Amino acid sequence: MSKYRNRAWRATGVITALATAAAIGFVAPAEAQSTAQLNAYVSDGWGGGTITSNPAGINCHTSAWDPYAGDPAPDPTGTCTASFPIGTTVHFSATADAGSYVNIPPDPNPVTIRAGYNYTGVVFCPSTGLCSAG
Repeated sequence: MSKYRNRAWRATGVITALATAAAIGFVAPAEAQSTAQLNAYVSDGWGGGTITSNPAGINCHTSAWDPYAGDPAPDPTGTCTASFPIGTTVHFSATADAGSYVNIPPDPNPVTIRAGYNYTGVVFCPSTGLCSAG
């Protein structure tokens, strides 16, 4: 009798495996991610300026500030995070405000968008020479 019991367990296992395989075959596959975000970080050099992207999407500005004046660092304005289709190559340009200069140009530049984390950064410094990244 015990030899038939083993066959029953074996048959149950085969049926369970077939039912699982059939259920998996009917589940819709997960869609691949088609876009990803890109973040632009502007300056910790105390100068002011704007970083823009081509194709359009990033247009992020920071204002110059004097850390010794006691004021907090200004928050960037504009669009500093944007979504782009995966595989898109995004180029950047940086324009310093009057009284500032581009100390470290956009890096990396260009960026090919991939699933996951994408970023670039730029550092602006004041023309007076006071620069944290000089």
